[in-house]
Amino acid sequence: MNNKRNSAVAALPRDRQSLLARPPKYRYVGWAVALVGALAATMAQAQTDSPFYRPLTLAAAESATGGSGGGDGAAEPAAGGGGDAENEAKLAMQLQNPVASLISVPIQNNFDFGAGPKNDGFQYKVNIQPVIPFSISEDWNIISRTILPVVYQKNYFGTSSQSGLADTLQSFFFSPKQPTSGGWIWGAGPVFQLPTATDDLLGQEKWGAGPTLVVLKQEHGWTYGALMNQVWSFAGDDGRQDVNRIYLQPFLTYTTKMHTSFSLNTESSYDWENEQWTVPLNLMVSQLLKIGKMPIQFQIGGRYYATKPDGGPDWGLRFTVTFLFPK
Repeated sequence: MNNKRNSAVAALPRDRQSLLARPPKYRYVGWAVALVGALAATMAQAQTDSPFYRPLTLAAAESATGGSGGGDGAAEPAAGGGGDAENEAKLAMQLQNPVASLISVPIQNNFDFGAGPKNDGFQYKVNIQPVIPFSISEDWNIISRTILPVVYQKNYFGTSSQSGLADTLQSFFFSPKQPTSGGWIWGAGPVFQLPTATDDLLGQEKWGAGPTLVVLKQEHGWTYGALMNQVWSFAGDDGRQDVNRIYLQPFLTYTTKMHTSFSLNTESSYDWENEQWTVPLNLMVSQLLKIGKMPIQFQIGGRYYATKPDGGPDWGLRFTVTFLFPK
């Protein structure tokens, strides 16, 4: 059994061989748990004066996103107040806006297949992604977006398996409450990579930072735009490769009057250090529902990796449950 493992390890690049020989580390677990606890406490505080069971309202930045007209089967947020159906239509459109003034907690389940040296590798990744808006003035919001991954993978590196936390990505978007005169919504700010991985093979052991930007427009049920960021490492394990990565996510979504959304995007990244693209194409369908008094969105979809590094997955599935806390 040991000979089989040693042969698989020997087939890996040298830097990966050294990582497999090192035991998992748990030095970041304590503050990673503290980070999640702080986010939960912040959400609880944000909801103190605006419980989720109050009538749904639309923040100023979203009130102009629905466009005029109708009759095309699309969800069209109206300018004024309305009943439950109208408020749910507004909420369905807000869900497609990464910088909407809406507290949400997506639990994104990702299943990837066909990775590893023998194309039999499997990865299950749960991205916990709380989104929390803060009003800082009459005209501006800060939107906090966190991605905390929890991973199990097998046969990605030789015949080994790993499980635990991966690196956390934390973004802050400064976003105007009103769209531009042309109807565009945007947000920009810093993004940080935090080395929260509990296993060397699940993270890069580097602190990173850089800029992030999102631009989008919503009209006649359509949402289209792009989200991007660039991360450079500035500290961390000197024995690990530097981080220099750009992320590009153009997206296109159509939302119907039944609050069903059909989405197409690509969550592409380019590794400048290794000159390698990773380009998954995602096709998804989402449905907004109410369970009791709480609005929840369910999403299911699949993806195909058009371009990937050696040993990367071929295809994958996604299932997301998003808990919503509208003001």
